Amino acid sequence: MFRTLYSRLAAALVILFAAVAVIYILLTMVTTNLYQQEVTQKLNRDLAGHIASGRLLMRDGKIDQEALKELFDTLMVINPSIEIYMLDPTGKILAFSAPPGRVRRDRVSLEPARRFLKNDSNLPILGDDPRHPDRRKVFSVVALPASEGTPEVESRRIDGYLYIILAGEEYDSVAGRLRGSYILQQSAEVAVASVLFAFLAALLIFHLLTRRLARLTEAVETLRREDFSEVAHLPRGNAGDEVDRLAEAVDEMSSRIVLQMERLKETDALRRELVANVSHDLRTPLAALRGFIDTLLMKHDSLSDEQQREYLEIAARHSDRLATLIAELFELSRLESNETKPLLEACSMGELAQDIVQKFNLAAAEKGVTLRTNSAEDLPYASVDIGLMERVLENLIENAIRYTPAGGEVEIAIVRDGDELRIRVSDTGDGIHEDDLPHIFDRFYRAAQHEPKKSQGSGLGLAIARKIVELHGASLEATSKVGLGTTFTFHAPLLRSNS
Repeated sequence: MFRTLYSRLAAALVILFAAVAVIYILLTMVTTNLYQQEVTQKLNRDLAGHIASGRLLMRDGKIDQEALKELFDTLMVINPSIEIYMLDPTGKILAFSAPPGRVRRDRVSLEPARRFLKNDSNLPILGDDPRHPDRRKVFSVVALPASEGTPEVESRRIDGYLYIILAGEEYDSVAGRLRGSYILQQSAEVAVASVLFAFLAALLIFHLLTRRLARLTEAVETLRREDFSEVAHLPRGNAGDEVDRLAEAVDEMSSRIVLQMERLKETDALRRELVANVSHDLRTPLAALRGFIDTLLMKHDSLSDEQQREYLEIAARHSDRLATLIAELFELSRLESNETKPLLEACSMGELAQDIVQKFNLAAAEKGVTLRTNSAEDLPYASVDIGLMERVLENLIENAIRYTPAGGEVEIAIVRDGDELRIRVSDTGDGIHEDDLPHIFDRFYRAAQHEPKKSQGSGLGLAIARKIVELHGASLEATSKVGLGTTFTFHAPLLRSNS
């Protein structure tokens, strides 16, 4: 029932308004009653004194019945809402203006009367109501002296008290009728209408405030229904509040989720392609290796020593190729899993390039390819992982020699480029077609125009080289023209001095 934030806020608002309305009504009734009592008692504070003034209601502790009857008759005509009681000095009721049988008490507590006579207490002061054993009302009281004198002098002997209830039963009856009056009903209706209007206004405000949250929820639900394949473009306001910041965060999060999902799909596709390529690349040398070994086993007696050696050499080459392929697969897998962190140290890239050239000089000479380096002698040191950087240069040079025909050249050039060294490996080989160029760093990819004989590599060398360069915070770029050659370029950061 209350599944949305808006419905829960509305229910909470109903409960809150109801509680506030009840508290307000009760508080208004109590405070209004107290205020009415205070005003009544303040206006009639001296009423008992004025009534008793000039009248001798008691003589020697006895009531003057004739004077008292005259007083009762007069006051009942003038103000029938008050009730008059004559009390003895202990608070016992001696006489009253009420009809016989209506008085339920035989005495009144004098403690409120003494507080009233001290004139130093906050009003209203409630005293016992003789007509109700458990009700208290506002009153006016005056002490009746035994003889003429000042009543306030408490050391003088008194004969009793004139005790007046200011809100008698007649007053309660009138007040009861007023509670059902048209004016009060109208006031109550206006109050209810005001509360209802405030409630509806609050609901509207809540709706406006939660509308953006509802849109945000719908966008996230759409993202989930679309299997996280579409970015949840959320409407943003200009408030810059928590909802806008949440929408911005969800928008960014959804973009990242979609990007990650796309990468996962690409990775899955690459995984499938890798499995297919690995299966193909492993199957070829394994089949050849198995074939030559089976041939040796079956025709061992009929083959000459020269033929047997030839078959063994071919099997060994396929075995080496298989071992190289497996090693490079493990190497690339380790690099892509971020398990390998470059161990940076000072390195002279010119000397490193010269050492690698010495390693490939024999292979280049056998193919008729000129291999040389071109770097200044005063180049600063670079901050690289020497082992990994050696692997990059080896892969690039080996590729360059493989695809460069006899009479061609392979050059490793190193120059300073600002705060970095720019390393360039170029050849004058076959070149790469522009359609193949974006894919040369993909695993097992070989350009279509390359002859099978030339494409005896594993197809992983460039992928490994690119990953190593990326681990150093750089990128490996390639430019090529068919028939003119190919150039690979990357940068290495210079070693920073500690001074």
